[in-house]
Amino acid sequence: MNNALIINDLHLKELEDEAIFVMREVAAQFEKKVILFSGGKDSIVLVHLAKKAFWPAKMPFSLMHIDTGHNFEETLKFRDDLARELGVELIVKYVQDSIDKGRVAEEQGVNASRNKAQSVTLLDAIDDLNIDVAIGGGRRDEEKARAKERFFSHRNEFGHWDPKNQRPELWNIFNGHKNMGEHFRVFPISNWTELDVWQYILNEKIELPCLYYTHRRKIFKRNGVHLAWAPFMQLKPDESVFETDVRCRTIGDITCTGVTLSNARSLEEIISEIAATRVTERGGRYDDKRSEAAMEDRKKEGYF
Repeated sequence: MNNALIINDLHLKELEDEAIFVMREVAAQFEKKVILFSGGKDSIVLVHLAKKAFWPAKMPFSLMHIDTGHNFEETLKFRDDLARELGVELIVKYVQDSIDKGRVAEEQGVNASRNKAQSVTLLDAIDDLNIDVAIGGGRRDEEKARAKERFFSHRNEFGHWDPKNQRPELWNIFNGHKNMGEHFRVFPISNWTELDVWQYILNEKIELPCLYYTHRRKIFKRNGVHLAWAPFMQLKPDESVFETDVRCRTIGDITCTGVTLSNARSLEEIISEIAATRVTERGGRYDDKRSEAAMEDRKKEGYF
């Protein structure tokens, strides 16, 4: 048997208990609480953990999605179906509205993306709705900027993150004190790895969008990254669209979500594939390739 498929139940239980403890701390310390929901596997795991944390009561969090207008239809349907099934409030804010109001300028050219514009839409939503905490699915193993993040991430009145001025979290004591206009981002699965997430999904039999499994899709290749193709995307003269079997390893805006050439059609096959790969999870995210410090710069500006 592949070693990656041997699930350490004790290890996963410890991670689950830690995440549930953090979520209960959030419920106790804050009033207007949302889970940032993208339809990706990490945010789906967050919702599953929240259900377990407060069962049999309904989880005390709304779901909030920042819709770029360039999302996969499969994730939008999954989002709507899940919110309906859980009977929780679904808040959807649109980047297009921010563009129409002149709050953010639409990027132009072949590399245009609305991914960065999400920060403005998100911060406006937090301010308009008086949200004092937004729970995210960030993990420290994803990217070097995220490795600096604490469980409770304080944001100032402008929504900005200062990695050099974070609060200590000794003995699992979390300080949620904030001043007027400030808010927190909280990351309950900070200590999980990508493999932990997949093994937990397998163990808990959590449903996912079909995008995570191998399927046929039109794609093209740019700067070493395979990208899903959509009619609104511009191609360079030397690029061409072709159809092949792929799956998504991480899901976001179509313009920056790299796809993986894969034959993995089950959770077991996905876990084996991830255990053997040398490419990081965000190695296929085209938005991270804009600069060496792309993620950290966006986080400081209020990115998820």
